[in-house]
Amino acid sequence: MKDASLNNPETNNQQPTTILVTGGKGQLASCIKAIENQCQDLKFIYTDREELDITSLSQVQDFFNANTIDYCVNCAAYTAVDQAEKDEAKAFEINALGAKNLALVCKDHNAILIHISTDFVFDGASNKPYTETDTPNPISVYGASKLQGEIEIQKALKEHFIIRTSWLYSEYGNNFMKTMLRLGEIRDELSVVNDQIGTPTYAGDLAEVMLQIIKTKTDIYGLYHYSHLGEISWYDFANVIFKFNKSNVKLHAIPSTEYPTPAKRPSYSVLDKSKITKLLAISVPNWEKRLEVVLYKCNL
Repeated sequence: MKDASLNNPETNNQQPTTILVTGGKGQLASCIKAIENQCQDLKFIYTDREELDITSLSQVQDFFNANTIDYCVNCAAYTAVDQAEKDEAKAFEINALGAKNLALVCKDHNAILIHISTDFVFDGASNKPYTETDTPNPISVYGASKLQGEIEIQKALKEHFIIRTSWLYSEYGNNFMKTMLRLGEIRDELSVVNDQIGTPTYAGDLAEVMLQIIKTKTDIYGLYHYSHLGEISWYDFANVIFKFNKSNVKLHAIPSTEYPTPAKRPSYSVLDKSKITKLLAISVPNWEKRLEVVLYKCNL
């Protein structure tokens, strides 16, 4: 059994590792908050735009000057995929310039940056899971802005982890699972596209991954993919949600052409997780088993 004092900074006189979490009101940051008590040797500082505007280099510099930051977990992002098509400047300001500012200041303060990116950096033309070495080709403003953020970080800072993920859902914030649960209460029928293939990922598991990176103090920096195991459509995702909840909603599978959106979505965006499992010893659960656990929690 490990000595409890090893996890108590007050007994071993070591300063706790301090983690800045941007986007502090979002679902991913909320998932970090939910498990932070598991990490007594870590100190968390959560900020949202009101406390720290990452698009302002001077604000980021002032914040780091006023606080000792060991890790910065960047959960801040412009994620309104369709709105980004007509608000391109704002999407790039937050997703690219904001990421660049954090990387530059992390470098000045010897801090490590953990940045969340997306499967939308790919065009969906592949027929096999995307690896970290596959060439990105975003087909939306959102995807292009997130890719530019990756590029800015890679140019500015060696000590970074960029984690691409997909189809995030959780008990918190706005996401597909919660939308389906809400619509299932007020609709008799729903139509969901069945020709966009990817993998749902529980944001709580992604939060665990980031904390594992921090707690193990690994220095195998770089770009990683993390999502759950499996390949499904949005229709499949909705179907499992309603089956678990024993909903009587009649679900219709439709092609994307019947549900046009301002932003194009990749038709296939499954991510290959081989690198993160091998190099960082991260375990990856099955999407359906994990979803059932989360739905059970939501129904308690």
